[in-house]
Amino acid sequence: MVPLKRRKTNSRSAGSDDIAVSKFPSVIIFLLERKMGASRKTFLTGLGRRKGFRVEECYSQLVTHVVSENNSGEEVRDWLEAQTPGGGRTGDSAHLLDINWFTESMAAGHPVDILDRHRLRVRTEPSHGAMVPTLKGYACQRRTPLQHHNALLTDALLVLAENAEFCEDEGRSVAFRRAGAVLKALPQAVHKMEDLQGVPCLGGHSQRVIKEILEDGTSREVEMVLQSEQYQAMKALTNIFGVGVKTADRWFREGLRLPSDALNSGHKLNHAQQAGLQYYDDLNTPVTKAEADSIGQIVEEAVQAVLPGAEITLTGGFRRGKPTGHDVDFLITHPEEGKEEGLMPKVVSWLEARGLLLYQKTNINSYLEATDGPARPPHNMDRFERCFSIFRLERPRASPEQHPQAVGEEQPQERGSPLGRRASESPGWKAVRVDLVVSPVSQFAFALLGWTGSQLFERDLRRWAGQEKRMSLSSHALYDSTQNRYLRPCSEAEIFALLGLEFIPPSERNA
Repeated sequence: MVPLKRRKTNSRSAGSDDIAVSKFPSVIIFLLERKMGASRKTFLTGLGRRKGFRVEECYSQLVTHVVSENNSGEEVRDWLEAQTPGGGRTGDSAHLLDINWFTESMAAGHPVDILDRHRLRVRTEPSHGAMVPTLKGYACQRRTPLQHHNALLTDALLVLAENAEFCEDEGRSVAFRRAGAVLKALPQAVHKMEDLQGVPCLGGHSQRVIKEILEDGTSREVEMVLQSEQYQAMKALTNIFGVGVKTADRWFREGLRLPSDALNSGHKLNHAQQAGLQYYDDLNTPVTKAEADSIGQIVEEAVQAVLPGAEITLTGGFRRGKPTGHDVDFLITHPEEGKEEGLMPKVVSWLEARGLLLYQKTNINSYLEATDGPARPPHNMDRFERCFSIFRLERPRASPEQHPQAVGEEQPQERGSPLGRRASESPGWKAVRVDLVVSPVSQFAFALLGWTGSQLFERDLRRWAGQEKRMSLSSHALYDSTQNRYLRPCSEAEIFALLGLEFIPPSERNA
């Protein structure tokens, strides 16, 4: 005869048989791990079972009470819909409850009555004149076009995001960027705060800024940031190629305010920073799509010269439809796995022999799936063979009448340029930032997805994979933790499908 204690334990793990031994057979609880964490969920699951409740490990149609912590009703509903594609039971048929209902029930030793304060609200009908809140919480669930209706609001939030980044407050920076991203995805302009009812990702700080702009036309906080010495200095210093936030902050605390200060300070500069200062004007002039295409022709010629049959793809913002950018990114592969190994040094040598590189730094491929494993990396930088470079791009010959701005370019100091290559010294070319990345064909779909961006879109893709699908996504691979195996998609569309997401084309990934 099985002891009573063991018999209860076994029956709990038997799934549907729990109804027979549960003290409360009409209550079947599922604890949503999202934002709660695995260890806390495990603790609460054990607590609930010891109190005689049936607590399911996985969500199913039998669940009557979905309990979550720090999630909105819309977020829980979206998660449930993702688990039941095609119209399974969602929050419309199960109670969506805050964690306080669960803790009160544990204290009482029985399911307490569900009160309004326990329920997670899911708006189904918009208030008069408000937008229908159909936007999802993750940027990778939304279509975000290049042109949108709320530039005044998103520009203000971007300033606050940049300022938070300069203060090394990543959490606050990401929060402002997420708020801006969801505004970009709205189908119409926001005119009043009621228009934002049910819209996710808008924290209290972002809402206060939006409200002030809608009422007064501007935000005092944003204006103060724009006029602050620290923001202006950090913006100017981080615009130097090779200078990150930590270096810029150190220079600011040492009294540096302009790129010219860095040039005259006596600091020992690395090669990237030297190039960044030397070509400062050019590198802070937007790169046009025509210029990107011209560089693409050069890269194509170089790659085909050293590895015929290789394939070159323009990525980054230009692949998303942007007319200008701050640099140009190319992804290179070959249909035959392994042919691409050692390609980058040969391409760089070809370019250098023709005087086309003003600066270059090449890294080898350091990714090995067998040794690196599926663990999520501490940062999102990939480990492909790549070259960060500055190209010497020949300008098309044109008369001043065709390009009036060329007259001004001859005297950059007269327009307030702090330093940089003088156009009068080399009027026939322009310095342009170019990144070249080589990927094995087996990883090309991941590399293409990762290098297309936007940055927040990619960040949310990885977050969705980890939090919602128990998968690990990088620019190299997709690992399914529930199946303990790597998945091998051959295209971006297949990656979206494996993640349970609708495919979003590059032109609508501008989060």
